[in-house]
Amino acid sequence: MSSPQQTKILSNLNYKNIALLGYGLENQALHKLLEAKKIKAKITIKDSKTDPNNFNRGLEKFDIVFRSPGWPLSCPGIQKARKLGRTEITSPLNLFFALCPTKNIIGITGTKGKGTTASLIYEILKDSGHRVWLGGNIGVAPLSFLNKIRSNDFVVLELSSFQLEDLKYSPRWSVVTNLFKEHLAPADPNNPNFHHSLNKYWQAKLNIGRQANNQILIINKSLKDKTQKIKLPGKIILFSPSSLPSRLAGIYNRDNIGAAVSLAKILKIPTTKYQKTIANFVNLEHRLELVRTLNGVRYYDNSFSTTPESTILDLKSFPQPIIQIAGGADKGAAFSALAKEIKKKVKFLILLQGRATPRLRREVIKNKFPLTQLQETDSMAQAVRIAATQAKPGDVVLLSTACASFGLFKNYKERGNSFKEYVRKISR
Repeated sequence: MSSPQQTKILSNLNYKNIALLGYGLENQALHKLLEAKKIKAKITIKDSKTDPNNFNRGLEKFDIVFRSPGWPLSCPGIQKARKLGRTEITSPLNLFFALCPTKNIIGITGTKGKGTTASLIYEILKDSGHRVWLGGNIGVAPLSFLNKIRSNDFVVLELSSFQLEDLKYSPRWSVVTNLFKEHLAPADPNNPNFHHSLNKYWQAKLNIGRQANNQILIINKSLKDKTQKIKLPGKIILFSPSSLPSRLAGIYNRDNIGAAVSLAKILKIPTTKYQKTIANFVNLEHRLELVRTLNGVRYYDNSFSTTPESTILDLKSFPQPIIQIAGGADKGAAFSALAKEIKKKVKFLILLQGRATPRLRREVIKNKFPLTQLQETDSMAQAVRIAATQAKPGDVVLLSTACASFGLFKNYKERGNSFKEYVRKISR
């Protein structure tokens, strides 16, 4: 049943000419909501899959355009609609914040770690007896569970920079896990959005704590200098890595735990409760996920590691010899620091074909990595076979590519699933 506030907001959509720009999870959930609420609006789906040449044209003809986070605000069609001034450009996430019956919203962003941190906070709240919902960039559209939320529930949202860049609201409690160079080039053909500079990327992230309703912004202490010259409405709390016992692989997960602990203390979660949840929490799928231990060799899938910075942290997380699978699509990243870490930590390097791979190979060779310990392939099946052949008891086989997946794979999930499929097929 809709509240009076929801009814008023939704009724303002009646008799409007509405475009859904991009028909991914968020706009699909919005479409279902509008149908369920019997909104009397003309709804047009503008999606590149169904109309690749014209889907982003003529947007100025609509009263409201709900933009998918994957589509750039810099698009000429959006800019024209804004310039003419009669079209509202908004997002399903903005509508969710306007309609959400609870103000107990927690938002988590960051280049890496936001999914793990959001999931851990969700589990801590759930284990503490709260009704809680998890959604956002993690793969669940918040509007899909809007009608189930009660006024005292908690909502935990993983928020990407593309969701945040035009967000007109901030969560009551916000977390920024870290900031690396990422999304600075249109690398993903299915999600071409990008930021034109590192500063614009950072400013998009900061939207998570910029609006008046934000009470607390929990931020990695490594970003302290970046917060000195900005005025935000809420209190800024810096978090540090946690040393609490955990099953999470990856040294960077100490930061993610530290962020979750900081929030748990603010929410007055009993120490014994959150410590127990943290002790039992394991890596998310494709995020340094332990796939299998076979003949004393551990196989890890971090297909989600698409930047040199995150792959460097992966390599630093293991004292054991590493057989690494890397390479792939080009996001314009620099590989010099990664190549030095590979020279230190990697026993054998397998490079998947992709536009970035020749650059990574050159940097690795420049650092005198032995050519006899390097092999290239255009197939995950062969990459896993090579890794299994090279691995000895006590070694780690690590899929951590430092590159995007496009070319050989549709996305990082397909790449990770392919790795896991072939690892599970290895015979003893």
